[in-house]
Amino acid sequence: MAHFPVNHPARPLYRVLSGLIGLYILVFGVWGVFETWGNSLFSRESTSALGLRTNLAFALVSVVFGAFLLIGASRRGNLGHYMNLTAGAVFLVTGILMMAVLQTSANFLNFSMSTVLVSLVFGLILLATGLYDKVGTDEHAEDERRRREHPIAEAHR
Repeated sequence: MAHFPVNHPARPLYRVLSGLIGLYILVFGVWGVFETWGNSLFSRESTSALGLRTNLAFALVSVVFGAFLLIGASRRGNLGHYMNLTAGAVFLVTGILMMAVLQTSANFLNFSMSTVLVSLVFGLILLATGLYDKVGTDEHAEDERRRREHPIAEAHR
């Protein structure tokens, strides 16, 4: 079974990072909806918001996903942990799939290479935040602390 650090000291920083990414995606989505309103849902025009190409479908998905990430960042329990892990995987898979169809008619979200890169970077950051923001009981956290400060662990640093 994989080991996720519990009650990591930098957990507030990771929550802020995921919240900032969620805020950016939400603002991008809202801006994109205003920019693309009136176009077809899967338009392939060169409309952009915050420097990234978009269409109405991608803007609407971004509004929902940005709100999802903000909710996850605001939760103190493990819900945010699982939401960040899931969002990181979704961003990475979406970035790779959209890169594969970038120059084809299957590019229904109107991605550009810059959108792919932003998606991959956000995916990696969200995956990292998901790996380090798990919450556990005080006893579990104390076991983690003892394991980190054990004399054998100190000798290997």
